[in-house]
Formats: sequence, structure tokens, C-alpha cells
Amino acid sequence: MISATRKWIFLKVSGALLVPLMIWFVLNLTVIYDKEYLKLIDFFTKPLSKFLFSIFIINAYFFSALSISEVFEDYIKNDKIKSVANKLLYTSAVVIPLITIILISNL
Repeated sequence: MISATRKWIFLKVSGALLVPLMIWFVLNLTVIYDKEYLKLIDFFTKPLSKFLFSIFIINAYFFSALSISEVFEDYIKNDKIKSVANKLLYTSAVVIPLITIILISNL
């Protein structure tokens, strides 16, 4: 399988997985939006919420990194700049969710 096909499949699968996770997050966010701080902490200390939010964050960053790298492929002509931009993008797509998950798991 060529790289472009694999990237396209990953985009479609991660996008499809992102829809129910986004619905879950938005529904729960509307419930805890006007609540006090302890209710928010209570939500993020539940194991199921931690797990689903972690999957949501990882998938969202994975999807956005793949999407943005396609923009880089289309609009950046210099291969060196494109390579650096993609490396920075993929590094941030790993580091930011990792830091978020570590901080939430410490609640």
C-alpha cells in the first residue's frame, strides 16, 4: 500500500472515530459547564472519563496532524522546510496529548 493511500485511510478512520468521541465530550461538557470546580474534577477522576478523554485527545491530535501535513504537502514547495514543518507538527502531536494525559491522570 502506498503512503498516500495509508494516510487517506488513517484520516477517514480517525475522523469516523472522532465523531462519537466529540459527541460524548460535548454532551458531558454541557452537563458540567455551569457546575462548580469539584464537579469538573469529579468528572475527570472517573476511570471511564479519563480513558475516553485520553482517546479523544490522542485521536484529535492525530487527525489534525494528518490534516495539517496534507496542507504542508500542497502548499510548501521547499522540501527542507516541509520536512522540518512535518517533524515539528508530529512532535507536537505526540507531546501535547501526552502532557495532557499525564496531567489528567494525576488528578
